[in-house]
Amino acid sequence: MANKNKTEEQFAQIEETLTKTEQFIEENQKSLMTIIGAIIAIVAIFSVYQNFYIAPMEEEAQAEMYMAELYFQKDSFNLALNGDGQYLGFLDVADDYSSTNVGQLANYYAGLCYLNTADFDNAIEYLGNFSSDDIILSSLSLGCMGDAYMELGDVDAALDAYESAVRNSANEFTAPRYMMKQALIYDANGDSDKALDLFNSIKDDYKNSREANGIEKYIAKLENS
Repeated sequence: MANKNKTEEQFAQIEETLTKTEQFIEENQKSLMTIIGAIIAIVAIFSVYQNFYIAPMEEEAQAEMYMAELYFQKDSFNLALNGDGQYLGFLDVADDYSSTNVGQLANYYAGLCYLNTADFDNAIEYLGNFSSDDIILSSLSLGCMGDAYMELGDVDAALDAYESAVRNSANEFTAPRYMMKQALIYDANGDSDKALDLFNSIKDDYKNSREANGIEKYIAKLENS
């Protein structure tokens, strides 16, 4: 009997809640319809923006950047950066198409061009402007910033950038690469414990990586020193 009364009370509470909800909807129907309409409008506008503005811009940006990519592959970094008078270089693509994924990629390429031409400050600036959901490219960008900082003699900033690259993604390609760079810096600076921890992490966690090949000699050197 007690269970029956409890069940009846629960149904009564549910019914009361439903009634209050219905009353709220009735009393605020106009406001709710306005909110729903606004949400639908925002979704529609976003869809139109993506399909009829961004998508064509992506295609246009890709066509403009085609030659810059070819120049980059040929190590013609100045032409890749600044264009050849007919096709845009990475700098203009990054500026003119900043709202597109291709424009973002142009920042990455520009950073690499500057890195390869020893303009390390600009390399850091453009690599820092790059943003992507691609875990490999985003990690490489952070790691390349670390390389630029190292060239400038800012070891602490380099270590921070390499650490950020490792935290960004634990994939087999970039993580052990930048762990190795950190470890070598620590080893050179006499911080053997941190270096050894990183070498062992590469050995244990990234067995199939290129960096793991021959890692034992680095471990043995520190353990025997």
